[in-house]
Formats: sequence, C-alpha cells, structure tokens
Amino acid sequence: MPVSIEELKALQAQKKEAAKPKFISKAKRVEMAAKAKQNQQNTSEETTLKDIRSTTDLKRSVVQETVQTTKPPPPKAKAKTTSGKFSFDWSAADDTSKAYQPSYSIDSGEGQAPKRQKRDLEDAHWSEKPVDSMSSRDWRIFKEDYSIVTKGGGNIPNPLRSWNECKEIPRIVRDTITRMGYKEPTPIQRAAIPIALGIRDVIGVAETGSGKTASFLIPLISYICELPKLDERSKVNGPYGLILAPTRELAMQIKDEAVKFCTPLGFKVVSVVGGYSAQEQALAVQEGAELIVATPGRLLDVIDRRLLVLNQCCYVVMDEADRMVDMGFEEQVQKVLASLPSSNAKPDSDEAENLAAVSTRRYRQTMMYTATMPVAIEKLAKKYLRRPGIVTIGSAGQAGSTVTQLVEFLNTDEKRKRRLLDIISKRQYRPPIVVFLNYKRDCEAVSDALVAAGWRTAIIHGGKQQEQREQAVQQLKRGAVDVLVATDVAGRGLDIPNVSLVVNFQMANNIESYTHRIGRTGRAGKRGTAVTFLGQEDDDVLFELKQMISRSEASPNNQELSRHPAARMKKLQQ
Repeated sequence: MPVSIEELKALQAQKKEAAKPKFISKAKRVEMAAKAKQNQQNTSEETTLKDIRSTTDLKRSVVQETVQTTKPPPPKAKAKTTSGKFSFDWSAADDTSKAYQPSYSIDSGEGQAPKRQKRDLEDAHWSEKPVDSMSSRDWRIFKEDYSIVTKGGGNIPNPLRSWNECKEIPRIVRDTITRMGYKEPTPIQRAAIPIALGIRDVIGVAETGSGKTASFLIPLISYICELPKLDERSKVNGPYGLILAPTRELAMQIKDEAVKFCTPLGFKVVSVVGGYSAQEQALAVQEGAELIVATPGRLLDVIDRRLLVLNQCCYVVMDEADRMVDMGFEEQVQKVLASLPSSNAKPDSDEAENLAAVSTRRYRQTMMYTATMPVAIEKLAKKYLRRPGIVTIGSAGQAGSTVTQLVEFLNTDEKRKRRLLDIISKRQYRPPIVVFLNYKRDCEAVSDALVAAGWRTAIIHGGKQQEQREQAVQQLKRGAVDVLVATDVAGRGLDIPNVSLVVNFQMANNIESYTHRIGRTGRAGKRGTAVTFLGQEDDDVLFELKQMISRSEASPNNQELSRHPAARMKKLQQ
C-alpha cells in the first residue's frame, strides 16, 4: 500500500527535528561515553572468537579435503617366483634415481679426472699399458710371467713385449717375421733379442724347442743389414756372420730357417758341413755369402785348406755349445774362433757393457746358446765373450715344463720291447714318435720288432749316410713313417713338429743328453710325454734324474726311483 502524503510530511518533520542540535549535560556525556566503551569491548571479543572459529574450521576442512582427495598408492606387483629360488626381478617404481637431487656443486670434482686416470694406469696390468708407461714393478712381473732371469753388468735392456714395439729391428726384417707367421715372441726371443740389438755379447740358457734359432737369427740379420753389400772385391774376405752347430742335421735346419729371413733381403746363406761334397761347398763359399752355417770339423778343414777366410766376420753364434763340448769339438771350436780377426774384438772392460762406447766402431759380437752350463762352457765363454748379458729361461739344465717325464725299471731288452709295443699300441700317442737307443746294433733290432707289429719305421745313427739320415727325417715329417728309431745323433737339433712321445729305450749316459733327447717333444708350447726304461747300468745318473723329475711340475714322482739306493746320493766321480 503506497505511503500517504501526510505520512511523508510527518517523517520529514521528524528528521528536521532530529537534525537540530540538542544540549546534553556533562554527566550525561560521561555516562554515554562509558556505555559506548563497554559496547566496543564486547564487540571486539565476539569478533576475535569468530575469527578463531573460522580459522579452525578452515584448517579442518583443508585436512578433510586432502584426506579425501589423496588416494593410497596401489600395492606393488610382486614378481612370480619359484618356491625356494631368489627373484632377480624388480619394479620400475623402485627406481629412486628420478628423485636424486645432488646437494653439492658439480665443480667440486674439477681437476680430479686426470689424477684418477693416472692412478688407474699405474694400477693396471702391464699388458694394458703402453711400453713407455711400464714401471720397474711392471717389468719385474713381466719377467716372472715368462720365467725370464737376466744377469750381467751394465744396463740390461728390458725384454721385448711384441714385434711391433721393437723399432731397432729393421722394418723389412719385421715384415719377414710377420710373413713367416711369428705372432708372439717366445721367452728366449723376448729377452735375448733386445740385448743382442744393443751390440752386446749374449749367453742364452734355455730349454730345447724354445725358439732359440730366431732369437739369434733376427739380431744377426739386423746387424748385417747395416753393413755394405758384398761385391766382387769384398766377398773374398769371407762372410759377415758365422753360425756353429754340433751336428749336420742341426746346421741344415738353421740354414733352412736363415734362408727364409735372408732371401727377401738379397743375402746368401751357405752351409759347410760333413756328408756333402767338399768341392761344391768350397765353390759356394768362394762365390760369396753373407752368412755361413757350419759344423766345427768341416769348417776347420775348409779354413786349413785355405778355401775360406774370416777376415771380415763380425758376428759369431755358437748354438748348443755344451753339445759341441760333449762331442769333443771344444778344441776345434777354439781353433775356429782363433782364426777370427783380433782387430774387431771387443775390449774386456766396462766399455763392452756400454752401448754408446761399442757403437762407435764395428766390434765383433758373439752369442752362445746352451741348455746346460758345465765348467767347460763357462771357461769357453770367459775366454771368447766380453762382458755378456746372461739370459736364463726357467732353470739351467732342466727339461721343458711341457714335457711329462715317466720312468719304468725294466732289466731286459725283451721286457722293454713288449712294454714299448704296449705303450704305442694303445693309440694314446699319435705319430710321430721317437725312440732313442745308445748303440747302432740295437736300433736295428728294435726297428724290426716294431715293423713286425705293423709300424712303419725309419732309422738314424752314425752308420747311416747323410742322404739316408735326411731322407728318414723327411719321411717322419711327411707322415710316411710312424716311428723314428735313433741314437743320440738325433737327440740334438732335429726339429720335428708335433712329436707326441719320446721313449728312451736305453737311458742316456748323462743327464745333459737325456735333457736333449726328451726335448724332441713338448716343443713350441705344445705338450709331450717322455718314457724312460731304466736298468742296473743306469745307477750313475739316477740321482740327477730324480732331481730333474722332482723339479718338473708336469711330472709325477716315481716311488721306485725315489727309494732306489743310487738315487739317494750323487755318485762321486772317480
């Protein structure tokens, strides 16, 4: 219902009346002020309580919302495992690397990487290091790994790690080494070649079949490469290099190996050995050759007949020097060495150990190889070698660690024949097989017994012509025969690959010959077996034989040999 005009007028009149100022006494004003203050305090307390309640309610609502909106994580799926077995499976949810937050600066390790690399290199095995980073400790471990022992005054160079690291070997010689299939140097090659390349005399003591031939051929040919080529004028003064060997067979094998090295270089190799025409050999020598391989007897004969001179010979190698002494060639060897020019002999002083001193002129260099070191060899070395570096691989006079040595006591030849046939008939050992005896007549008898049992045989002894002996060796190498029956003439130098078994039908007269007999097997790192038949006639060598077998890790101790009275004490020399 609309307001009437009278009501509007009445309201306006009231507002005007209220807008007029009114007089209020002091007492009234004090009363009104006190009342207003009380009302203000009450209002403030109510506001504070409301704020507290609203804040508490807000927090409670936030917590409730968080609880309601946050869902618990689903349970991890467990990998199925077989009862009793450990499970190697893991869930991707277990990976905590995503939450990784480093608490330190990346720059805190600045400069540490080179130090760590240096420390890691120092701790690495020698095979993982460059040769320039090898420490004295690394070289000591290297020598232990290859059973290398070096002695001698002056500075003995470190061994050879690989062919490519030896820059002293001419490039063309290294290429020949690669072409011939030499992959890794053998221990004697690692130790002897650096010493010889340092223009120093060398004594090498190593087991048979250890790669000795290449260990003296490589430095010898490297030496010849630095000399002038032979011409019509210089060839009459003889060869640059001379190699002496105890037997024709060994000399011919060395020659064959030397030809492989020398042919690519344009060098000529001539052999001077018995069993061949002296006229043909003299003609070959007069035509000129950088290298001569010879036996002492035939070489001395050619020198005495003035068919050969050694006026410019500056490199001499004596292979299997102990065998040459055993065979009675010591005097002949000394005569050959005495025919060498004295003008190029090294001084017997500290100068011979100094590379800088000996490299100022062409001194003669001498290398001697032996499997044993008897007194006669020590005297020979002292007389003709100057301050040599001595290299020992393994133990002097010890058979290779790849040969298993077995012994059996059998007194009669008939028992030994039956046992020999029994051993090889089991087919445990595949041809080629070598049987050693002491006498020519016994070789024929044993060969006949083998042939009767169906084995193909060849015979080598001192009564055979040179052509017959070479033919027998070639037949064995080709597989045309199964068994080689031989005397000690084949005990040295014959390099027949893959001989699985050596049988000493009769024990050798001394331990040195025994060592070289069984050295026909287990060559070039391959394993082999040596069986020796013993009798009453072998008492003199039983003590040394027992000692050798006991030092061999590859050979079992024989109780019968250990208990034998003759093996308990070394027999005194009469």
